[in-house]
Amino acid sequence: MTDWIEVKIITETPALEILCALLTDSGVKGFVTQDKESFQEFLDDKEGKWDYIDEDLMQLSSCDTSVTFYLPDDAQGAEQFASVKNLLETLKNREDAAFFGSLALSCNNVKEDDWANNWKQYFKPFPVGEKLYIKPSWEPLPETIDRTVLEIDPASSFGTGQHHTTRLCLELSESVLKEHDRILDLGCGSGILSIGAMLLGADETCAVDIVDNSVRTALENAQKNHIRPEAYRAYCGDICSNPELRQKIGTGYDLIYANIVADVLIAMAGLFGSFLKSTGYLIVSGIIIERADEVLNELEKHGFEKITVKEKEGWAAALLKQKA
Repeated sequence: MTDWIEVKIITETPALEILCALLTDSGVKGFVTQDKESFQEFLDDKEGKWDYIDEDLMQLSSCDTSVTFYLPDDAQGAEQFASVKNLLETLKNREDAAFFGSLALSCNNVKEDDWANNWKQYFKPFPVGEKLYIKPSWEPLPETIDRTVLEIDPASSFGTGQHHTTRLCLELSESVLKEHDRILDLGCGSGILSIGAMLLGADETCAVDIVDNSVRTALENAQKNHIRPEAYRAYCGDICSNPELRQKIGTGYDLIYANIVADVLIAMAGLFGSFLKSTGYLIVSGIIIERADEVLNELEKHGFEKITVKEKEGWAAALLKQKA
């Protein structure tokens, strides 16, 4: 029987619908919302005749506007929790951050910091694709292993390799990744995708995330895997709104990883081609299946054609190249 963790996010009434849509794109399947303004409209309804309203219900008139949802208390839930935290950090860094309110996050029946560390009990070594073997830094290696070992400590960043979106990226890249490739990792999280590529022969990575902690974590993980510091650059920022960052990133990449969410991928669609070689590949992931066609259609408008689409338990990832 699965245990569940209740997660609550405080927001503002105008942002409620947008926040729910963003959480849906992060894989959250259902919500309970509380909104004092909506309840006040209910009370002020001139057509309603309220002889009695329960005291518990009346408390909604002074409640915080919030979104509540439930995550399984297991490896997938812990990975998804990290994804939600990264989403909230991204929103807090936007120019319109005040629109979303405090975005204070709490977990019922468990301290957030405790659960943020409890995921370690679920994170055990495992193989991915045909070549990689992923392990956390605190777990021993088996006596015999014929795969390339990727040691990862995601801290509070997304990316242990257990989530389907990350696995799909790693699996798709095996068919196109070559020695001496240059990699661009957009929304790098823990750095797992680009570090895996480096261990399999790539020469250089530029990793980018809008969350400071993710950039630090990616650099630390690159060091743990003995990646040369000069071969692994990492920047914090938003490529959609920061032309100086785009200039720093440069161009001529052989492979781009973009494991984010549908809306961000759509916003980036017109930028991917400027970073790639004409013969380069793009892997997009973090897409709920219901929005896969929307994302792929937008990428086609910007000169890409799909090679392979893989799906797993509600998530989609795609390998694309630029049209000749």
